[in-house]
Amino acid sequence: MIVRQRRGGLRRLYPTCDTIQSGFSVFKTDKMRSMAKLDTTPDDSPARKGGAKAGADSPPLNLTNHFLIAMPSMLDPVFGGTVVYLCEHNANGALGVVINKPTDMTMQVLFDRIDLKLEISPGTGGPGGLDFGDPMAERPVMFGGPVQVERGFVLHTPVKQYSSTLAVTDQIAMTTSKDVLEEVAHGNGPQRILVSLGCSGWSAGQLESEIVHNGWLTVAADPAIIFELPIAERFAAAVNLLGISPYMLTAESGRA
Repeated sequence: MIVRQRRGGLRRLYPTCDTIQSGFSVFKTDKMRSMAKLDTTPDDSPARKGGAKAGADSPPLNLTNHFLIAMPSMLDPVFGGTVVYLCEHNANGALGVVINKPTDMTMQVLFDRIDLKLEISPGTGGPGGLDFGDPMAERPVMFGGPVQVERGFVLHTPVKQYSSTLAVTDQIAMTTSKDVLEEVAHGNGPQRILVSLGCSGWSAGQLESEIVHNGWLTVAADPAIIFELPIAERFAAAVNLLGISPYMLTAESGRA
């Protein structure tokens, strides 16, 4: 399902890792080590071949700026119950960030580990104010996925171009360089941010195969779900975008 790690580093199976730099380095937490189970499926397995064939036989599909909503049939301990925001998707693969799986690391701990001082008022979240009720320093960092779990990825409103930024839409960008957090720490960064450790990646045809086999529902993303809603409400809100209730989902549900 995911991009696998081999001796000597990650095998690059999707173009986004060439589009932007790897995320800023952060130490892993114990909880993240248990989350980050990398796929060990052999290249010549039926699952791998089936995924590649699905990509070859299907018409081009672009789910950039969409949510992937895990179906009940998604029994993977990493992705079960998740919502993934896709930052890039094309014929070569896909890259996204889980938006509803918190780690045990807070923003304050993250800033300490990358040698930044959080200078803004703890209750305000910056000059424009962020839409969470909790103080910035106490907000949890997300588990973005099992790829490069020691590195940071930041979703934010695209106020400017940082050293390594991928503009997804005019409302959402992803930055993997530390400079975006430097500005947040000083109180003049993006008003809306979601910081994650790790990302989620699929090679060519893998995501399409998982969708065909009812692993995911897909729907156009709403930035408010990423930046405004409490974490516990994001899954239900993403499902509601389809006009249905989460209680209507079953393992046998078809593709939406």
